[in-house]
Amino acid sequence: MSSVPASVTRLIEALSELPGIGPKTASRLTYFLLRGQSDLPLRLAESLRDLKERTRFCSVCHTITEQDPCPICSDPHRDHALLCVVEEPLDVLAIERTEQYLGVYHVLHGALSPMEGIFAENLRIPDLLRRVREGGVQEVILATNPTSEGDYTAAYLLSKLGPLNVRVTRLGRGLPMGGDLEYADQVTLASALERRQEL
Repeated sequence: MSSVPASVTRLIEALSELPGIGPKTASRLTYFLLRGQSDLPLRLAESLRDLKERTRFCSVCHTITEQDPCPICSDPHRDHALLCVVEEPLDVLAIERTEQYLGVYHVLHGALSPMEGIFAENLRIPDLLRRVREGGVQEVILATNPTSEGDYTAAYLLSKLGPLNVRVTRLGRGLPMGGDLEYADQVTLASALERRQEL
């Protein structure tokens, strides 16, 4: 019989399911929360409940939001003819931090990776193509990560967008190969946006 209370074991197991957190880190986090004198565990629980109950994906761009459509998609001051395609919602936050981009977004929720069983129908690619076909979009910026999967996704999107009479560009290569947009600094990301290339 285990001497560890079931509630502690359940939290360790739940934290272990998070990406980048193994059993040891999950145990350290759990015991940190137990030892603390603050109300952090209660605030954390409330934040997680709010996250689950209040957030959703925007029906237009598929980013995380509490309102639908999201504030960016519903902003009349944004350039809705300029559409930036990113892999993840965190990439939207990274680009927004540059304060250089005034268009709208489309979040794919991943990158193509046939080896891992991720195909176009598993991502928000059909929705992207429908948005472009509906008209109004003049330029699509492919802001996929500079990785082999990101490059493959960009090449696939170019092949599908090419016949749709829309300008297609790609972020400049100021970004490091193999990196993720969410970790890029503001200056590098702003520079990449400015130096996007015709495809």
